[in-house]
Amino acid sequence: RVRQSILGQMVTAGPCGRCNGMGTVIEHLCAVCGGEGRRIEERTYTVDVPAGVDTGATLRLTGRGAVGPRGGAAGDLYVHVRVSPDPVFSRIDDEIHMTLRIAMTQASIGTRMTVDTLDGTEEIEIAPGAATGDQFRFRGRGVPRLRGRGRGDLVVGIVVETPDDLDDEQRALLVHLAELRGEHLDPPEHGLLARLRGAFSR
Repeated sequence: RVRQSILGQMVTAGPCGRCNGMGTVIEHLCAVCGGEGRRIEERTYTVDVPAGVDTGATLRLTGRGAVGPRGGAAGDLYVHVRVSPDPVFSRIDDEIHMTLRIAMTQASIGTRMTVDTLDGTEEIEIAPGAATGDQFRFRGRGVPRLRGRGRGDLVVGIVVETPDDLDDEQRALLVHLAELRGEHLDPPEHGLLARLRGAFSR
C-alpha cells in the first residue's frame, strides 16, 4: 500500500484485508465455523497433579489449548491450582501442622494419644506436665518437595483444654487437689458470696 507523507511516498506491506494473508478466499462460508475451520466445544482432560503442589502453581498441558484458524496448530492449556483447606491439617511451606487437644488431667498425668497422619496413624507419648504450645515433630512426614528430595515434617501442636462445665463433685475434687498442693483458691463467685455473707452478718 502506498500513501503520501511529508517525507514523500511511503510504502507499507501487510496481510490482505480479504483473505487475511491466507492466500485463498472461501466463497461459501460454513454456517458453524464461519470459515475458521474450528468451533467452540467443551472437552475433559485428566491432569496429573504432582505430589507437593500448592496453591498458585500452574500446570501446562501442551497442545490442549485452542486450535488456530483454518487448521492452525493448537495452543497450550494452563491449569491454575487452588488447594482446598483441610479440617485437620494445615500447610506451611513443606511442613504439615495439626493440633492435638488434650484434657487438663491428661496434660498433668501424661498419656498416650493416637493421631492420624498422611501415612496412617502414629502414637504420641505425652509426658506429665505437658502445656499448650508443646510440639511433636515427625521427620519426613510432611509434604513432598517439588524441587528436591525428601519431604517436610509433620508438626503436632498441643493445646490443653480447661473444662468450664464442672459439676459439684468434679469441682470439689479440684478444690481438694488445690488444698493438697497448697494452692490458693478464691473463685470470683464464691469470694463475692463470702464477702456478702460477711457484710450481712455484721
